[in-house]
Amino acid sequence: MTRITKAVDAAYTTIALASTADNHGRFAAQSPWDPVQMRALQEDYDFDGIPGLKAAVVGDIDTPVATLSHMSEAELQQTPFFQNWAKPQGLREACITKFVHTADRIGLMGCTTRAGRGTISVEDQRFLALLSPHLRRASLIGDLLDQARVTASLYREALDYLAVPIVLTGANGAILHANAAADQMFSVQGPILSRNGLLQAQNPVVARALLEAIASAAGADASLGSRGIGLPISGPGRSPAVAYVLPLTKGTARAVFRPACAAVFVSTTTSSSPLPEAVLTTLFDLTPAEARVLLRVGSGLTASKTALSLGIGENTLKTHLNRIFAKTGTRRQADLVKLISDIGTPLAPAG
Repeated sequence: MTRITKAVDAAYTTIALASTADNHGRFAAQSPWDPVQMRALQEDYDFDGIPGLKAAVVGDIDTPVATLSHMSEAELQQTPFFQNWAKPQGLREACITKFVHTADRIGLMGCTTRAGRGTISVEDQRFLALLSPHLRRASLIGDLLDQARVTASLYREALDYLAVPIVLTGANGAILHANAAADQMFSVQGPILSRNGLLQAQNPVVARALLEAIASAAGADASLGSRGIGLPISGPGRSPAVAYVLPLTKGTARAVFRPACAAVFVSTTTSSSPLPEAVLTTLFDLTPAEARVLLRVGSGLTASKTALSLGIGENTLKTHLNRIFAKTGTRRQADLVKLISDIGTPLAPAG
């Protein structure tokens, strides 16, 4: 702002970002200038009270508006603004450029000249027009930084008060935020671990299933189910523990935590691991009946034995299988066997 003031041979330069709803916003003035007078400028003069301001606001973006291009000097000098504010400070005219105009906000840059200086020239206006897109870019970068700060604050305030360990991750399991309870669990090495910045379980097979569930949460809600999934993560000789993977779905309140894709909650108070049917129900959005069919077919039972064990007819079984194939992206019963094998330990039959 100091360099802009010098380049235009101005007395001072202002940059303001204001809300269109209540006129509140951020305001910066190039120093040195009388801070009392700058407060008076903001507090005592409204939209219509400052000559040239309305023309700049309703005019085109990136188009500087010089006061004396809209009124004669005699007309300007008769205004209350000039008599009571500009003249006592030895000021002459201003040139205002609108660099942001959205439904909720307006951004303005203004350069004000001294009484002894000539009028704002076409060259001065061209210089300010060239600056305008750069100011717009800077304001957008500032918005992104503000959003990041708000999100980070929300992480800390909303999650750190919870006693249950919670980890927010990216699609590959990268830890983006861990609350205090999760950090404590990391420090004692389990049942969840932080290795090279990635969330891990102690058992390699379970670790793979956990990362697959996180990837499913990031990739598409339909593959994990909007309710998430619970996976047993207990280490050898340790109390039961379950990691619940919840998608941070776009378009819902959970999206406030993005760019994190998944939230992993760790429970050590559950008496047992989730039932295999529950894992499949949430992993592929199966119905309970479809999950029971998938478990049996996936364990290697034939269609006839599966129907017999569940007490259903073969036509009903065929209907269930067709839906399971569609939901899991498979085509044959052999694919279902491989699917259950790939998921691994969380679906291993008891005993």
